[in-house]
Amino acid sequence: MYSALEAVLMVAAAPVQLEEFARVTGEPVHRVRSALEHLKADYDGVIGNTPAHSPRDGAAGYDGRSASRDAVPAARVRGFELREVAGGWRIYSRSEHAQLVTDFVVEGSSSRLSQAALETLAVVAYLQPVSRSRVSAIRGVNVDGVVRTLVQRGLLTAHEREEATGSVLYSTTPLFLEKLGLGSLDELPDIAPLLPGTDQLDDIED
Repeated sequence: MYSALEAVLMVAAAPVQLEEFARVTGEPVHRVRSALEHLKADYDGVIGNTPAHSPRDGAAGYDGRSASRDAVPAARVRGFELREVAGGWRIYSRSEHAQLVTDFVVEGSSSRLSQAALETLAVVAYLQPVSRSRVSAIRGVNVDGVVRTLVQRGLLTAHEREEATGSVLYSTTPLFLEKLGLGSLDELPDIAPLLPGTDQLDDIED
């Protein structure tokens, strides 16, 4: 179950509730909580792998002697941590690396957006608030990575969940308006003239 929880945590754009983990994994809530607490302790270096044998039992040191086949790396603190916040669980980079992460994100944000990012941003701008799954359906490709990039660059934000599905909904930010020189979303150009007419749709279907 640990790998399943980690897979969900890696793509989560907002804290994931225990009940949601339980739903997708098919495990009871108490087991999910126990597994998350174990992962948290593992990432913090509180628990983890320790050598199964001491040096005198034949475990390796740095003296050239062969290592025990049961010896495994000692626990270590990861560069990320698992936090329980806002009623859910989410992975964050550690605070001691905040400046490094900021420098990385800011440097990346100075580059131009890819065509995929621009298309995704346009879909969100006109349909917001909208889920990643709907954007993916419209574009015909998975947009998880693109959405994460746009969130990191401050152009999109996750602000609520869809009641029917529980999916996180995304919308544009004030920075988006600033970059486009708009005062509000009402100033977005009318998309209707850019859409194909009914006669063109007939041609496409043929």
